Amino acid sequence: MDFALSDDQIAIQDAAAAFAAGQLAPHSAAWDERKHFPVEVLRQAAALGFAGIYVDEDVGGSALTRLDASIIFEALSYGDVSTAAYLTIHNMASWMIDRFGSEDLRHRYLPRLTTMELIASYCLTEPGSGSDAANLRTTARLDGDFYVLDGSKAFISGGGVSDVYVVMARTGGGGAKGISAFVVEKGTPGLSFGANERKLGWNSQPTAAVNFDGVRVPVANRIGQEGEGFRFAMMGLDGGRLNIASCSLGGAAFALDTAKAYLETRKQFGKSLKEFQALQFKLADMATELEAARLMVRRAAFALDHRQPDATKLCAMAKRFATDAGFSIANDALQLHGGYGYLQDYPLERVVRDLRVHQILEGTNEIMRVIIAREMFRQ
Repeated sequence: MDFALSDDQIAIQDAAAAFAAGQLAPHSAAWDERKHFPVEVLRQAAALGFAGIYVDEDVGGSALTRLDASIIFEALSYGDVSTAAYLTIHNMASWMIDRFGSEDLRHRYLPRLTTMELIASYCLTEPGSGSDAANLRTTARLDGDFYVLDGSKAFISGGGVSDVYVVMARTGGGGAKGISAFVVEKGTPGLSFGANERKLGWNSQPTAAVNFDGVRVPVANRIGQEGEGFRFAMMGLDGGRLNIASCSLGGAAFALDTAKAYLETRKQFGKSLKEFQALQFKLADMATELEAARLMVRRAAFALDHRQPDATKLCAMAKRFATDAGFSIANDALQLHGGYGYLQDYPLERVVRDLRVHQILEGTNEIMRVIIAREMFRQ
């Protein structure tokens, strides 16, 4: 049981950390304030291989592992949680096309997705089906060589800006087995978008409703066979949960380092804050929680890479623990800054806002508990 990163993984980590320090961190506050989606910077990340991390090489991907992806997203999130998180969504959508799509579909879209010439969104959640995703109502009716899509998706990252939408829609009866997956292009007649949502965090990426009104999608744009879409979506979410957990690790690591530096420089009652044992204990607990979360995420990534039978359970455990711990660490770091932590002149309030949603998306942490318990009773 070797916990050390390989030389290749260290090189990948260093490249991601350098990109985060040079291209993300200096702009993070401005992007958040202006609600700016930094597409050109994302394309620079793609040039490093970060837009198709576990997509096959024949279509421009990096063909790396889920563990490699976790290392990358943690390093990127140290510079900007929100922007790194968008890359996780783009990677998930691209992976679904690569893993389950036809050769025609793969070669039509992935060479441009891996460069982020095209930007992708993942469309599962609906206004009436969030956690109860298997009861989605968007329909896809077969009409000759096309499917006609009607319905609406909610809270879609990239909505209105992305070029490609991986959409789950109902082609059959009720429940999970009636759901299929499709690739829908922006500009298709009948496809429209809601206004950019006003959010607590994640302001460097747009979020909007995606609406389908008689949208005609070629049969060739179906991913896999009819009825397989929900299974694909859930498999995608195993990796998506690891990715968002990894973004929590990066944000929490930044918050911890920022708090440590503050305790070393701030003085009260005639001595540095780092000399107060109560604050030392708080920082020690934060560091311990972060290390435990990182170990859980990497263990789950290993299980997913090796297709171990308990991978889904471990991914849910890691997502629940790491996102809860990440938010708590960032919130504690803000508290250690006192009033300064609450000011937008300091970065911690932004990190707290960005990390909060990680406990909700890719399956709420309550649903993670449902998954964990379900898998336990299957044993």
